[in-house]
Amino acid sequence: MNRRSFIKGTSIAALVSGMGWPLKASMSKNLSFKKLKFGICADLHYDIMPDGLDRINAFINQMNAEKVDFIIQMGDFCKVNHNNKPLLDAWNKFKGPKHHVLGNHDMDGGFTFEQVLDFWGAKEPYYSFDMNGFHFIVLNANEGKVTTERKYPSNFSNRQLTWLEKDLKITPLPSMVFLHQGLDNDSGVENAMKVRYILEQANLSANGKKVHMVFSGHHHKDYMNTINGIRYIQINSMSYYFIGKKYMANTYGEEIMSKYPKLKEVCPYTTPLWATVEVDATGNFKLNGQKAMFLGKSPKERGKPYLDDISPAASIVSDRGFKLMDNC
Repeated sequence: MNRRSFIKGTSIAALVSGMGWPLKASMSKNLSFKKLKFGICADLHYDIMPDGLDRINAFINQMNAEKVDFIIQMGDFCKVNHNNKPLLDAWNKFKGPKHHVLGNHDMDGGFTFEQVLDFWGAKEPYYSFDMNGFHFIVLNANEGKVTTERKYPSNFSNRQLTWLEKDLKITPLPSMVFLHQGLDNDSGVENAMKVRYILEQANLSANGKKVHMVFSGHHHKDYMNTINGIRYIQINSMSYYFIGKKYMANTYGEEIMSKYPKLKEVCPYTTPLWATVEVDATGNFKLNGQKAMFLGKSPKERGKPYLDDISPAASIVSDRGFKLMDNC
């Protein structure tokens, strides 16, 4: 799919004009934070990666070594297949809370949300939890029907949106959101603007910052976009950049390519990508990412136009840092 330019959020800005935008900083004066550290990864695509188990093992070993408070994977993890049990065994070696986000490919083969979650050992398609003075919201952007523009359901039901509004009203804590498809571009979620509006209204109601950032995967890219005071951080795939049939290449040997034919349509990363996120007591936010190289020919070397997508292909999760309470 040709993903075009970022949506700048001007429509929502019009909706809230005259209501005190940009966000007021009054909430930041006396707000303190607790130390927090978590690990985050996205888009392993275990079913098409011959070294998928090595990638997840590297992540889990590092997260255990750093003793993060929890880990979360943001979808396109693996299908419901008994051959994928080794992946789940590796994932479950993390010595702490583990969270899952449903991706659009996780239901491939006609499986339901419930069947995928049961296979993973997870409970709900969307939910929230608190840890170290923060509120975390996990959303499921895979509801609705397939449209002509999207090959997979990519929507939020009214039921989930109502739940999200209530959940944000109840919590007094600074909040972060996780979902698979991005809310900040034109190829992520069909009704993304509705979700962004709910998040922005929660901030206005709090007279400051309640929702600080939204993490997503799906697009296999590395960027951060800011819309009406909320940072939207795209976490790159653990495994590859999807390049499509037009630019196919045989990156691996013939034996591997015959077993994993979808590899012809991707540009794999030499090593797995992920990030650790830290917040200190004064609200300093720090994201530490990983850097790799393209295995074989890069997208540019295969002839892929530089800007023929949301943002340029890159084999990295970039480091980022800022104050949580700073107005964007």
